[in-house]
Amino acid sequence: MASLDIKGLNATALTEFALSESKNASAELVKNKVSSVSDKSSDDELWAACKSFEAYFLEQMFKEMQKSVDAIKPDGGDKSTQTLVDYFKGETLQDICGSAVETQSNGFAQMLYENLKRNYDIPTAPEAAASAVETEDVEE
Repeated sequence: MASLDIKGLNATALTEFALSESKNASAELVKNKVSSVSDKSSDDELWAACKSFEAYFLEQMFKEMQKSVDAIKPDGGDKSTQTLVDYFKGETLQDICGSAVETQSNGFAQMLYENLKRNYDIPTAPEAAASAVETEDVEE
């Protein structure tokens, strides 16, 4: 494996590179989860992929909203420091969106889940089927 020569790079370039790699990694993770769904996937895998996609969707929406606020903000300050702040904001936003999907979903993951389950004809997980039967027994 060839070594990476970073002698000519300054701190700003390195932090920008790290930030862009972090963004790419997040998108790739969600893309891999969603693309791995097939007719051989389990119900739980599909649900996890749908929740990940909803969290990623919320994250992208909040980032676009932030851009509108940043457009009226005056330029200034240290570029490398600002890049680190942006990285921290991105990581925090990922955590917030992941927690939001777990605690108070907007229904996007559920809609996507039902559509993919129907299209790929994925059977219900045994645990979910058993709990659904128990719920029906209690209601009767």
